[in-house]
Amino acid sequence: MTRIGEEVSERLDIVPAEFFVHRHIYGKWACRCCQILKQAPSNPELIEGGMAASGLIAHTLISRCVDPLPYYRQEAINARSGVHTPRSTLAAWAGQAGAALEPLYEVHKAFVLACRVLHADETPVALLDPGAGKTRKAYVWAYARSWHDPVPGVVYEFCLGRGAQYPKAFLAGDVRRGRGRWSGTLLTDRYAGYDSVLDPRIHTDRISAACVAHARRKFEELTRTGTSPIGDEAIRRYARIYALEAELKGMSDGERMSQRQQLAKPLWAKLKQWLEIERRLVAGGSSVAGAIDYTLGHWTALTHYLEDGAVAIDNNHLERQIKPWAMGRRAWLFAGSELAGQRTAMVMSLVQSARLNGHDPWAYLRDVLARLPTQRSSQIEDLLPHRWQAASDAAP
Repeated sequence: MTRIGEEVSERLDIVPAEFFVHRHIYGKWACRCCQILKQAPSNPELIEGGMAASGLIAHTLISRCVDPLPYYRQEAINARSGVHTPRSTLAAWAGQAGAALEPLYEVHKAFVLACRVLHADETPVALLDPGAGKTRKAYVWAYARSWHDPVPGVVYEFCLGRGAQYPKAFLAGDVRRGRGRWSGTLLTDRYAGYDSVLDPRIHTDRISAACVAHARRKFEELTRTGTSPIGDEAIRRYARIYALEAELKGMSDGERMSQRQQLAKPLWAKLKQWLEIERRLVAGGSSVAGAIDYTLGHWTALTHYLEDGAVAIDNNHLERQIKPWAMGRRAWLFAGSELAGQRTAMVMSLVQSARLNGHDPWAYLRDVLARLPTQRSSQIEDLLPHRWQAASDAAP
C-alpha cells in the first residue's frame, strides 16, 4: 500500500506533582602533616538545617496564597505522594519564608508608594483569638499603583482594625528606611476612614478621587426590582461614560486627559443636570434619593479623573487584587496570629505583583527564595516583581 497522508490525534494528560531530593555532597580533606581538616563550604539555604528546598517552600506558599489551599489540605495532598508534611511544619516553613522576604517587601512597599496615584481599599479577615476561644475581625488594607501606570504593583498590610490610623501610618513614610510621606491622588470608596487621611486642611498635597463604579452600583441596586426608570436611565448614562473610557485605555496620560475633557466632561455635565432635575421630583429618604445624593454629594471626587489622565475612573483594579483574600478567607477560615497575617500579607504582596507583571508566581517565588540567602542588600531591588529576571535569563 502507498501512504497518502496521516491523521494526528492528541490527548491532554497529566503527571501529578512529584517530590524529589536534592543530594549535596561536600568533600572533606585532611593533611596528616599539618593535622588540618578542610571541608567544602555548604550552599546557604533559606531554612538552614531544614529539609525543604526553595521549590517546595514556594509550592507551599503558592498553594496557600494563590490557589488557595489551607495547610491541612496540602498535608493530605502531599501524603498521596508518600510525603509526610504535618500542617504545623508547613506553617513553620511559611513563617520562616515570610520573615526572610520582609526586606524585599519593604523595598516593594517603597516602590508602590513612589507612584503619585494610588488605589486604596480594605477587606475583613478573621483572626484567631486564643484567649476567647473564637475569632475576631481584622483587616487587610491594600494599596496599588494606578491602573494606568505602565509598571503595576500592589502591596497589602495586615492590621487589627479598620480605623483611620492604619492608612495614616502607612502613608506617613518611614524615616528609618529613607521613605518620605506620600503625596498625590488617592482613589478610594467613600469610607469615612479616609477622610482624615485626605483632609485638605492637613494634607494640602493630597487629592481625593472617588470610585465611579460605587456610584453606578447605587443605581444598579434600583434596577434589580425592574420598577425604577430613573435607575435604568442612570445606568445607560454611566454606560456611555464607561464606553468612552474604554477607548482611551491605550493612550498616554496627556492624551487621555485631553479626550476626557473634550468627550467625557459634557456627558458628566448632562448627567448632573438630569440628576438635579430628578432629585426635585423624588421624596427624601427613598432609595432613589439616596442613589442620586451619593453621586451629587461626591461630585468633585467622582469627576476628578477628568482633570488627571493618570487617575482611573474607578477602583475596580484594586478590587480585583483583593479577590484572592476573599477566596482565601473562605478556605483558610482565619489567620492563626497577627504575625502570621502580616507575613501572609508580605508574601501576597510579592506574589500578586509578580502576577500583575506577567510572571508565573511559583517560578518567581522559587527563584527569589533560592537567591535571597546570597543576595547582596545593595542588589535586593533586582528581586522586585517588576525587575525580576530568572537566574538563567539574567546571566550574561
